[in-house]
Amino acid sequence: MALDPQVLAYQAARAAAGTAPLYTQTLAEARAADLAAIRAGAGAVEPVHEVRDTHVPGPGGPLPVRVHRPAGDGPLPTLVYFFGGGWTLGSVDTADGICRRLANATPCQTVTVGYRLAPEHRFPAAVDDCHAALRWLADHADEFGLDPDRLAVGGDSAGGNLAAAVTLLARADGGPRLAGQLLVYPNTDQRPGSGPADDEDPLLFNRHSVAWYRRHYLVDPADAAHPLASPLLAEDLSGLPPALVITAEHDPLRDEGERYAARLREAGVPTEATRYDGMIHGFFAMPGVFDAGRRAQEQAAAFLRARFGLDPVGPPVETVAGGPEHG
Repeated sequence: MALDPQVLAYQAARAAAGTAPLYTQTLAEARAADLAAIRAGAGAVEPVHEVRDTHVPGPGGPLPVRVHRPAGDGPLPTLVYFFGGGWTLGSVDTADGICRRLANATPCQTVTVGYRLAPEHRFPAAVDDCHAALRWLADHADEFGLDPDRLAVGGDSAGGNLAAAVTLLARADGGPRLAGQLLVYPNTDQRPGSGPADDEDPLLFNRHSVAWYRRHYLVDPADAAHPLASPLLAEDLSGLPPALVITAEHDPLRDEGERYAARLREAGVPTEATRYDGMIHGFFAMPGVFDAGRRAQEQAAAFLRARFGLDPVGPPVETVAGGPEHG
C-alpha cells in the first residue's frame, strides 16, 4: 500500500524544513533533534496523577527512572518501559508521552528506565541495565507500590529489542515472572542485510539509519549473532510472556518484527501481531501527527489491560487498527 496521507504530509513538511537525517548529524545534534521531534509529534501532554523521577542501582552506577502513577491505592500493575533511539539516542524524556497515555488508558503504573547509551557504552550495557532495573524493581515492589504478579515489559524500536532481550534473561533466571511483553517495531535481527535493500528515503527512517545505530551499538559486527542483540536468533523462544508485536508497513524493521512474532507463536507463546498499513517507523510515539499512533497506543493499553486482568476503562478500544494481522 502507499504511504498514509498523514505520512505524506509529514514527509513534505520535513522536506520543506530541510530536515537533515539523524545519521548525518553529530551525536549531540542527533540526540537533541530526536527528542525535539518526538515532543513535537507527541501531541498534548496528558496529566498523570503522579510523576516521579528517581534512581535504581545499575551495573555501571545509578540508573534514572521515571515513574508515572495513575490514581489508586495499593500495589498497581506495572509496565517497565524501555525507550527507543537505536541504543544511541533517547532518555526517560523520550518515552514520557507514551507512558503518560499508557498509565492513564490501561490504567497501570509505568516505570521508564534510563539505560546507558552507545557509543559511550556499547552492547551489552543497555541490556544489562534494563535487566538489572527490572530485577531490582521486582525485588523492591513495596518501595514502588507495584504488584510483582502483574509486571510487564515493553518498548519501541531499540526499546522493543531490549524488552525482548530482557524476557530471555528473566526466563533464564527463573524470574521475575512477566505478565506480558509489548514490542513496538522492535529490532530483532542485527545482522547486516536483514532489512530491505531499496529503503533509501532520507526524509524517513531507512536502512542507513539502521546501520548507523548498529555501528554505534555493537562492539564487533559478530555481536549481531548474539541472541541478546538479535532475539530472533535465540534457539528457543518457548516459555516467554504473551506478546503484542506492532509493526509499520513502511519500516525497514517490519519484516524482522513480524518474523519474531511468528517464531513466538511457533514456540507456543500467545502472540498478537498487527501491521499498521501506510505507517512508518516512529509513528507510535507521534499520536499528535498520526491517527494510527493514537490507535496503536489504544491497542497497547487494551493488551496491557488483558494481561493485567483489568476491566475495560471507558468506551470500547479498537484493538486492531490500520491493517490486517501478519506473521
